[in-house]
Amino acid sequence: MNKVVIGSTDKNAGKTSIIVGMARTMGKGFGYIKPFGDRLHYRKKRSWDYDTALMTNIFSLEENPEHMTIGFEHSKLRYAYDETSARNKLVDMVHQVEAGKDVLFIEGGRDLRYGVSVHLDSIALARYLGCRLTVVTGGDEDSIMDNIAFLRKYLALSDVDFAGVIINKVHDVKDFKDTYLPGISRMGVNVLGVIPYEAGLARFSAGFLSDYLFARVVAGERGLDRTVDNIFVGAMSVADAFRHVLFQKKNRLMITSGDRSDMILASILENETVGVVITNNILPPPNILSQSEERNIPLLLVPFDTYEAARRIERIEPLLMEGDTAKIHRLEQLVRDHVNMELLGC
Repeated sequence: MNKVVIGSTDKNAGKTSIIVGMARTMGKGFGYIKPFGDRLHYRKKRSWDYDTALMTNIFSLEENPEHMTIGFEHSKLRYAYDETSARNKLVDMVHQVEAGKDVLFIEGGRDLRYGVSVHLDSIALARYLGCRLTVVTGGDEDSIMDNIAFLRKYLALSDVDFAGVIINKVHDVKDFKDTYLPGISRMGVNVLGVIPYEAGLARFSAGFLSDYLFARVVAGERGLDRTVDNIFVGAMSVADAFRHVLFQKKNRLMITSGDRSDMILASILENETVGVVITNNILPPPNILSQSEERNIPLLLVPFDTYEAARRIERIEPLLMEGDTAKIHRLEQLVRDHVNMELLGC
């Protein structure tokens, strides 16, 4: 069985999305684990990593998401495991999931440093299991070059089978290849793929936002799959809102207080609205709920004020969801078109 550790130089580089694309592309049986969880997901009195639950649900994996992760907190892992016992636990975990699989994807933490003090960083995973390490990197061109140069010059990879890098979210692939690939080749680093940036993959749905805010969907539930492109805070008069350029943008999310019935109704009647976050836990009158339900525009009720709602949404990290069928298909196509799976043995 081919075992591949997928690590990244930075948080949100796109490891999980690339693994989804790889798994869809292979057409082989595969397994997945994420030894050090960094996205704690608590549901029905059970704790698992968001990414392990996502992979399990998308691909109907047999393994329990709880058993795909050793732990989440440095303090607990440091108390429970030393380097030897961490290695033994990891090997046992692999034995439990590898039967009948052609490939095992082992996802590292949020970046290459994450988990070093508890012996579960990406490089340690590859070293303990004797498997290939692939590193995902992204950002602007200079950051990408710095990341790759740092890998080559300062990290001890001599005892690790370093397959190379996948460069993700590149705005101009042709220019990048023409300008920067020769320099990367001179460093002696294999480039396994250069994946273009796609804005649609960075957007989130009203349903994802509902889960993220722990909002109560009071109407328009059938529209939760709509994608948010623009955000408008309705803290002015309706007349001023209509004159604002952002109010005319497509696929607009409105954030406004529940006592602003005029603003909520105006948003619902405008075809470009894909959802309304209603703040201060104030439920709009029945006629607005009826209009929202009829037009499939989700109304998401939250207990905090408009400023706090806007602040939380601004900090949102769009994550792939099980129901994001179009995104999943697109990830498969991007990997198929831009990643050399043969170099990974997948």
